[in-house]
Amino acid sequence: MAQYLLGFDVGSSSVKASLVDIQTGQIAASAFYPEKEAPIKAVKAGWAEQDPEMWWTNAKLALKKIMAETGAAGNDVKAIGISYQMHGLVCVDKEQKVLRDSIIWCDSRAVPYGEKAFQALGSDNCLKHLLNSPGNFTASKLAWVKENEPDIYNKVYKIMLPGDYLAMKLSGKVNTTISGLSEGMMWDFQKKKPASMLLDYYGFSEDVIADIVPTFAIQSTVSKEAAAETGLAEGTPIAYRGGDQPNNALSLNVLQPGEIAATGGTSGVVYGVLGDVNYDPKSRVNTFAHVNYTADVTRLGVLLCINGTGILNAWIKRTVAPEGIGYAEMNDLAETVPVGAEGLSVIPFGNGAERVLENKNPGASVHGINFNIHTKAHIIRAAQEGIAFSFAYGMEVMREMGMDIKTIKAGHANLFLSPLFRRTLAAVTGATIELYETDGSVGAAKGAGIGCGIYKDSDEAFSTLKMIATEQPVEDAAAYREAYKNWKEIIDKTI
Repeated sequence: MAQYLLGFDVGSSSVKASLVDIQTGQIAASAFYPEKEAPIKAVKAGWAEQDPEMWWTNAKLALKKIMAETGAAGNDVKAIGISYQMHGLVCVDKEQKVLRDSIIWCDSRAVPYGEKAFQALGSDNCLKHLLNSPGNFTASKLAWVKENEPDIYNKVYKIMLPGDYLAMKLSGKVNTTISGLSEGMMWDFQKKKPASMLLDYYGFSEDVIADIVPTFAIQSTVSKEAAAETGLAEGTPIAYRGGDQPNNALSLNVLQPGEIAATGGTSGVVYGVLGDVNYDPKSRVNTFAHVNYTADVTRLGVLLCINGTGILNAWIKRTVAPEGIGYAEMNDLAETVPVGAEGLSVIPFGNGAERVLENKNPGASVHGINFNIHTKAHIIRAAQEGIAFSFAYGMEVMREMGMDIKTIKAGHANLFLSPLFRRTLAAVTGATIELYETDGSVGAAKGAGIGCGIYKDSDEAFSTLKMIATEQPVEDAAAYREAYKNWKEIIDKTI
């Protein structure tokens, strides 16, 4: 009988569950719920909340489907790993009852609280200890609750991240990780303990922080009550958890300094591993403890997020591309135009303020239009080049922090399906792009295999990771570099 590792991925649109066959390392089954996007409550502009109980319900439904599909019994699952949407705030009382809906990652109400803390504590002090501004992260979200909902705040026993909540529902235990605390701005990288500096400023007792457990370890086990609800076996170890971007990096076996994981969905993310404690003095990127960070081994995840990437490509498809064509045909059309789109440049920052631009919001724009030569094909190419250039622009910040970028690993999906995008990015960064079949819930499952000792290390866990293709930097990249130079000159003038 096959034995499995179970991975959950708690997103804001759905919860995905996957069973990975321990012997083969392959996916046995995957499912997600709901099949349409889960609702996000927006009571006011800029607010975004979800009911954590919904995540638990969706996790159980996804699990039920994959267990039925494989015919697996509860005791066939040997360990559980959890990936989750980062930065959310879950508050529970002493009975583990949720006190209010979770304030999730895309809620912006806490921005003024973080900015005030940054000024009061001093930018150098915050960056030295937290590696970031307190910003709109979990600690600042709790500060909003404290000021605006004191009755709820006074009942708070522990605060958690979304992944911690799912682990609590499975085990009845409330705990968290150093990586999770760092993404909430609650870990002091100098003192290597919870960030009393920020907790004291906000007036929080350190008691609200859940017990800290290693990222890879038997953190807790499935309780009798959860076993009855899920069909899993009581005592099954929960042996890994990580935020979605660190977990995506794990899924690509990106764990060592200089290694890079990238995604190109609605927004673009570049996540690189740094081996020394460092930060960007302008806070254009965020720095967190990576999943393999420990008090003795420094492994930091430097996170570059660009809002205006895949969303621009989707907008181009809807409004510029010939009616009825798909992304593959768009890519073919763009390939009919030379590198640099004959002087046409697209600035892709049309989806809100960009952290990499020091929170400026220049909007998207098109430059250098010549009515006699430029066509839809030119605009499509310039847009894809502009997105690739925005990645390269942010990666320059990462290099300034000491990261030696030679390889970019990415899932074979979204923007990375475009040869033009891949070629442009490889040309202007000088990095080789490697494309893999990967998935966050599968990465979480294999993380659990590491955490409970089924795999001796990540190399064994991800030995079956399948590389689909590579993109080497072109030998003659002069035209790409010139187009990037022109693009950067426009950015410099714009901001």
